[in-house]
Amino acid sequence: MSTTILVTGPDLHPAAQTFLSERGYQTVHTPPYADSGVIKDYLQKTGAVGIVSRMGRIDAPVLDGATSLRVISKHGVGVDNIDLDAAAAKGIPVLVATGANAVSVAEHAIALLMAATKRILPLDAGLRRGLWEKPGFKGRELAGSTLGLWGMGSIAQATARIAKGLDLKIVGFDPYAPDAVFEEAGVTRTDSFEALLGASDFLSLHCPLTPETRQGLNAETIARMKPGAYVINTARGGLIDEAALLAAIKNGNLAGAGLDSFAIEPPAADHPFWGEPRIVMTPHIGGVTAEANARVGLDAVQGIVDIAEGREVSPTRIINRRQLQARSDTLTNAEG
Repeated sequence: MSTTILVTGPDLHPAAQTFLSERGYQTVHTPPYADSGVIKDYLQKTGAVGIVSRMGRIDAPVLDGATSLRVISKHGVGVDNIDLDAAAAKGIPVLVATGANAVSVAEHAIALLMAATKRILPLDAGLRRGLWEKPGFKGRELAGSTLGLWGMGSIAQATARIAKGLDLKIVGFDPYAPDAVFEEAGVTRTDSFEALLGASDFLSLHCPLTPETRQGLNAETIARMKPGAYVINTARGGLIDEAALLAAIKNGNLAGAGLDSFAIEPPAADHPFWGEPRIVMTPHIGGVTAEANARVGLDAVQGIVDIAEGREVSPTRIINRRQLQARSDTLTNAEG
């Protein structure tokens, strides 16, 4: 069996690297944001038993000919860069590190909310230019406002816990989460996405990017939001129609946004967001903290080693388990 693990992007946390070394595994890294052809080349040359997916897309062409590959483990939870069906077609489970970076991303969501609402960046820039913009300034208090959560996974739940300390009212929408999740998080459940939009002074995005959610925040849905609301996105950039978001901010329907992700990453040098000071942006680093990197890295490599050595992992960590089961059923029927 191969003992090589391919990491698509930067180094793993030292704790994860030590874990692998002590068990006789070694890592090979692709360049950051390598294209599919480069990842495929690395995969075939190394004969890797597992992939830690960080940057770059893993699709059907990448997996063709990867005869040694047993498992793909996401360094986090967002799997829109992995073709789950193509992996399942080859019997390869795709694992996620559920909850490992939840606190870090939740803190970043609140930081973006605060920075955008309190106008921190433009005020700082003005002060550095010699301006004293206190006369005429009108700030906004957060307490008593409503924070809407689109999605109720572990990050949204951690965001709700922090938001309670700011005396925010919290509502959420997630058709797949049981009532118990809302109750335990102290979040009022809305019965539709439209109801969530209409209730939220701040809308924070926490759902996966799927065909159903792609550009779910668009001109039509933004028009249903409260005038002067803010959008916070620490999930996936593809959830937002970026042109519609920018137009809504420019025409005053929305007051601003805090974004940690973009439809295309990194964004182009001429991206229109750069000229809008009411949008606060960071380079998709919400979960990039020393603490989260240690937890996520260890979870990712632990899953690979367990699968490679024939141990079971929690079914909740296998994000393509439905596709794998469908493949298994098809093979069983064919044999019968």
